[in-house]
Amino acid sequence: MDEAGHDDREQPASEAGAPARRTPSVQLEPFAAAYDGRRPFRSARKAPLSSRYLPLLSAIRGYSPGRLRTDTVAGITVAALALPSAMAYADIAGLPVTAGLYSLLLPLVVYAFLASTPWVVVGPEGTLALLVGAGLAPLAAAGSPEYAVLGSALAALVAGVYLAAFLIRLGWIADYFSQAVLVGYITGIAILLVLGQFGKLVGLSSDRDNAILAAGDIVSQLGEANAATVTLAVVSLGLLIGLRYLWPRFPAALVVVVLGIVVSWWLDLAGHGVSVAGPVPAGLPEFVVPKIGARDWVQLAGVAAGIFLVGFSDSILTARSFAAQRGETVDADQELLAFSAANAAAGITQGMPIGTSGSRTAVNLGAGATSQIVGLVGAFAILVVLLVLTEPIQYLPAASLGAIIVMAAVRLIDPDQWRALTRGDRAEVVIAAVTVLAVVNLGVLTALVVAVVLSLLDVVRRIARPNDAVLGWSTSEQRYADVSGADVAVTPGTVVYRFSDRLFFANVHFFKRRVWAAVDAAPAPTRHVVLDMAGVPGVDSSAATGLRELHDGLLARNVDMRLARATDPLEAALGRFGLIEMLGQDHLHSTVTAAVEAAAGTTAPSGSDPDQ
Repeated sequence: MDEAGHDDREQPASEAGAPARRTPSVQLEPFAAAYDGRRPFRSARKAPLSSRYLPLLSAIRGYSPGRLRTDTVAGITVAALALPSAMAYADIAGLPVTAGLYSLLLPLVVYAFLASTPWVVVGPEGTLALLVGAGLAPLAAAGSPEYAVLGSALAALVAGVYLAAFLIRLGWIADYFSQAVLVGYITGIAILLVLGQFGKLVGLSSDRDNAILAAGDIVSQLGEANAATVTLAVVSLGLLIGLRYLWPRFPAALVVVVLGIVVSWWLDLAGHGVSVAGPVPAGLPEFVVPKIGARDWVQLAGVAAGIFLVGFSDSILTARSFAAQRGETVDADQELLAFSAANAAAGITQGMPIGTSGSRTAVNLGAGATSQIVGLVGAFAILVVLLVLTEPIQYLPAASLGAIIVMAAVRLIDPDQWRALTRGDRAEVVIAAVTVLAVVNLGVLTALVVAVVLSLLDVVRRIARPNDAVLGWSTSEQRYADVSGADVAVTPGTVVYRFSDRLFFANVHFFKRRVWAAVDAAPAPTRHVVLDMAGVPGVDSSAATGLRELHDGLLARNVDMRLARATDPLEAALGRFGLIEMLGQDHLHSTVTAAVEAAAGTTAPSGSDPDQ
């Protein structure tokens, strides 16, 4: 395997004098017999249809009482964390707190059966809640019955986007929301969440639309802050911070909710100007298909697409990061189906759009969860709350919820991710910073468009300037390697250039510039150019024209051009464009060594690898 990660072609060298290939000294079996007619990337062991689309069925085979005890404890722990968070995120979205709680019932049950991972935890999330609020605000007044119906309709529409993506196998789309953009977007969301809760923590409000201007307006009114609200907010934040550092796994948010309810009821905080949740209907949600006008459906379509992009990208990145730690994989297409069904369940049960919770997933894994039985246990715990404990929730102070949201928002900002960006390409740090500024200043929906554009530009930037290198012979590795190595030697008069990407219209001009730069920078007058094409899977018509122009330009300067290690598909493409005829078959070589020998008329370096 070469330094670009491509295997050398195992075929006899076509030029005279090239080193002969030897048959590997291992057992060989004809491909057709070995694979029994299958394609090389299709698994020989196909799981039953039920297990593929209902992974929980295979996950609970051989389920033991010990695993049940572990999953039960994990489920109750996760539910304790999810309860206050769901109410808080529903409040952010402008929906009744029951919308958050209802989203922890049937959606969790559905996701448990369909999820490809046994430990991911889903539910209402802060990032999606802000998107929901921004999308619904122009259509109805927050807190109104129409607004709640729109929230359910949006969840159903998000389910439709997920289903469409599943049917056309768009699981790969999560790969094109770059880490830099996602880190910047979530950081910006965290800042917005903190700024948005400032008023609740001091008992004030502002009519400014911009989050920064609204926060400034509230600061100017601090003299009118409600003393009871401020005291409660400070105590709540102190408890959240203290319990988090003293007992990280303890459900601090649940403690703040319970204490807030008790203190609010005991001291009649509502009578002292403290905002509280108000009456919460008891019982379970009804199964109702949300009915809104055609115009509203159209207006919500763009919001649903944005929620899908952000929610799915964040969910897949979160799931993959935890899966990598456990040596497991995530089926992105199956996750599309699972999230489609879960959001549909939220839509018909007066819920709200849901996504993956990274913090609760981490707690779930820490508790030793072994299957999605955790989700079923969590849903049952929320069911009990809705049946018998809704009356106390009406006393929950808004300041307590605000404190919980602030702490959750702060935890969204991951310093390790920012440090990882600084250790890589500096352009990624700039992209992340621009995304943060866009979210904070333009709003979550407009910033989402900016984020998508930045992701596309980042992809284009990488494609237009792929990895390349000038190669020389490494005496220690006995192969051709980047000349930046300490023990690499070059052949006078010969430039060996490696390009590691598909050659097409977006990068062919970069390719030509780099070849000419390598020729001009060579230590001796160049007479031969060898192009190592192992990393080039194909060419388009623009690339073919560019190769022809490069060949003609080199020929005009009396420089010979040869290709090495071109794959069979690449050779076929070169042949269709007439480039093999232009070069001559004797200018195509199976190894870099063979090409350099043919060009320079020398023997291979002592001990050289015949595949190089």
